[in-house]
Amino acid sequence: MSSVDYFERKLDEKRRLTIPAELRDKFASGVVVTRGFGTYLHLYPLDVWNNLVEPRLEGDILDERIADLNVQFRMGKVEVKLDDSQGRVTIEQHLLEFAGINRDIVAVGVGKYWRLIAKESAN
Repeated sequence: MSSVDYFERKLDEKRRLTIPAELRDKFASGVVVTRGFGTYLHLYPLDVWNNLVEPRLEGDILDERIADLNVQFRMGKVEVKLDDSQGRVTIEQHLLEFAGINRDIVAVGVGKYWRLIAKESAN
């Protein structure tokens, strides 16, 4: 079985991103889309978000670094399910605008999550 760590897609007219068939099992629990550290988005399997990201965001209540991370990742955070028939996820317009994504997306695997970048920015 081959590993997919990069793919390119065009969003459809309803802002849906089709996840490659080889990756759909990873997103079976659901999908979390957030702003990234730069002008791109993060795409997490829900179980990765719940088990790895959420515990790191809890941190010390007086830690400004943790507070900044919470603002970064929770502002515009969307939790959705893949549609069963086509393996698509709808990306909210405000997130697309944040990342400068019009229609063409480059997705790169970054460990346990994916970075979604406007194709124009990836070159």
